[in-house]
Amino acid sequence: MSHLTGNDNYFDNFEVGAVYKHARGKTVTENDAVTICHMVLNNASGHFDDHMMKTLFDQGQAHVDRSLVYGGVTMSIIIGLAYQDTGENVITEQGMTGLKLTSPVLHGDTLYAYTEVLSKEDVDDKSGKVTFRHYGVNHRDQLVFQGERTALIAKAA
Repeated sequence: MSHLTGNDNYFDNFEVGAVYKHARGKTVTENDAVTICHMVLNNASGHFDDHMMKTLFDQGQAHVDRSLVYGGVTMSIIIGLAYQDTGENVITEQGMTGLKLTSPVLHGDTLYAYTEVLSKEDVDDKSGKVTFRHYGVNHRDQLVFQGERTALIAKAA
């Protein structure tokens, strides 16, 4: 019988201190960023007005010629990229803390994710709690996101 999830991402498989580089990256398209802004009613022009951003930053500030990606999109993409390795056998998400957006993400940037296992706690015969720290970097290797996520994860049968 084939399994629907990977065979190495149960509670039992995580080791405190392990660091994962997740396999996939994701280029943030204008559609990704602007659609979510409109869905959550974030109407800040900096997220969808490239001309305004270029005009603002042409006046002696850092060079920006595209709109900024809403932070909620950045966080969601990083957690999503990490999920194949850290979330396939999650029973419940317990919480997220220490969320930090450390550098701006622009339309067209490509994001990559890394995860560090911070702690493990045995809960019962079928599950355990794992706390991860997720890191997001862009294609220039700049840290753009960091945050901790705790999940109740199934043990291997």
